[in-house]
Amino acid sequence: MRPPFSFRHLTFPAVVAGFVAVLVGYTSSAAIIFQAAGAAGASELQIGGWLSMLGLAMGLTSLCLSLYYRAPILTAWSTPGAALLVTSLPGTPIAEAIGVFIFASGLIFLCGVTGLFARLMNYIPQAISAAMLAGILLRFGLEAFGALKLDFPLAGGMCLAYLLAKRFLPRYAIVLTLIVGLLIAGLSGEIHFSPQPLTFALPQFIAPHFTLSTLLGIGIPFFVVTMASQNAPGIATLKAAGYTTPVSPLIGWTGLTSLLLAPFGGFSVCIAAITAAICMGPEVNADPQRRYWGAACAGFFYLLAGLFGGAIGQLFSALPPALIHTVAGLALLGTIAGSLQRALADEKQREAAVITFLITACGLTLLGVGAAFWGLVGGVMAHLLLSLPQKKRG
Repeated sequence: MRPPFSFRHLTFPAVVAGFVAVLVGYTSSAAIIFQAAGAAGASELQIGGWLSMLGLAMGLTSLCLSLYYRAPILTAWSTPGAALLVTSLPGTPIAEAIGVFIFASGLIFLCGVTGLFARLMNYIPQAISAAMLAGILLRFGLEAFGALKLDFPLAGGMCLAYLLAKRFLPRYAIVLTLIVGLLIAGLSGEIHFSPQPLTFALPQFIAPHFTLSTLLGIGIPFFVVTMASQNAPGIATLKAAGYTTPVSPLIGWTGLTSLLLAPFGGFSVCIAAITAAICMGPEVNADPQRRYWGAACAGFFYLLAGLFGGAIGQLFSALPPALIHTVAGLALLGTIAGSLQRALADEKQREAAVITFLITACGLTLLGVGAAFWGLVGGVMAHLLLSLPQKKRG
């Protein structure tokens, strides 16, 4: 049963969590989107339109799904899918690229409508899901303290602010950490804004063209990578955090959104994992049933980002990398700790969970599919093999 909706559940930490999630989302992979759109032959104006459409699509789906299901459901573009497009699209006419987007989005929509993906996800134990999430987030925790080597005054000041805030004002720890980071970066002259003004890039309709070679050679791999490396970890993240949101409607709605917006450059809208985890921590709200506002706020910021298209990347790129790494890692500490606790709680599933965690954390990529998927595969295989009953001797 869904918890009741109330604006009283909207808190300032939820607003900050939403902003940090969008900040991390854009700064971590917006450059790959630029490359993917460029590889498809999009002009500079079209690239801005693609980013506008993606921002509006992610904002609309995040806001609506989070408020409807009262769960922190954040959507994102498929970063692994975009990386595949960077290497696969050069030489492909842009109309055929749009055809690939429509084809892959249609397959994702069918997975949601038929319930096939939900049935597959039901076979994954919660300990495995939690271990995979911990493995995904590990590098963010490491980068938070690795930033001390990049910029010790900035990262060190933020870490100190975080510890002091956790001791005296734990609810506002990330808020105060971000403020301190912005103050230190601003006073030290490390924030560099681009002289180019923010502009609105109007998305352009591009008529699709379908060819068997591109659908099979690019469309199928793009569909597999998006489902395995983006949607599967996203759903597992929700499951690991204790949210029992029905899977098929989420896949269906995001797939339909991508299908409708693909001719305008909205090549993928998927269930987020890393950025969603930022909105699921105890810093957002002590009550897990009220954390949906964190993702809803992220949706609002995505809508704002969509209005300015590619120029929003310039705004986020003005901030120093050390600030981004530190605030993201510290915001995820509670989620990492909770994931590890759930992964290791059941002794019978502990070894399989550790295997999942290590495969995911090592960054393994096989057949173009990322480590999160192979972590799930390895963990489930280990769980099944270790759970087989042993024959009694004699």
